[in-house]
Amino acid sequence: MKLVILDRDGVINFDSDQFIKNPAEWRPIPGSLEAIASLNQAGYRVVVASNQSGVGRGLFDMATLNAIHAKMHKLLAQHGGRVDAVFFCPHAADSSCVCRKPRAGLFREIALRYHIDLVGVPAVGDSLRDLQAAQAAGARPLLVKTGKGLRTLEAGELPPGTRVFEDLAEVVRTLIEEA
Repeated sequence: MKLVILDRDGVINFDSDQFIKNPAEWRPIPGSLEAIASLNQAGYRVVVASNQSGVGRGLFDMATLNAIHAKMHKLLAQHGGRVDAVFFCPHAADSSCVCRKPRAGLFREIALRYHIDLVGVPAVGDSLRDLQAAQAAGARPLLVKTGKGLRTLEAGELPPGTRVFEDLAEVVRTLIEEA
């Protein structure tokens, strides 16, 4: 099985320092929905692994998070794409949970659900914690410059072997060419 793991905010949609708190605030980054559709057409399964501490902070509830994801799924379908599953950590940043990135808990859940070893599986993120979680799970960390990506790149502490791309569309073109 070919699998790609994507962070959500900053990779698929525009991020906000005030959090994406409702469906109206969820806006796709140009080219991201088409990129996911291209992955699907190339035989990849696409899953999302996302910290959603806004739930734990009380900024929005699970019904609102589900509505945000419903919007994402609907817009993806309009572009011929799909995300097979969304794995998320609802806990606040000060939580000691195992699922909050940079810990690898979400990635371990993905591995269990799909009965797959994540070694070498592309994992696309825009923050250091996305890349660290990928590395901890054995996945291949890929940084996009969208979202917090430029700040992450400028900080200069990327895990060894991290590849850097302009955006998700460039990641997908490269993955398909290299397949």
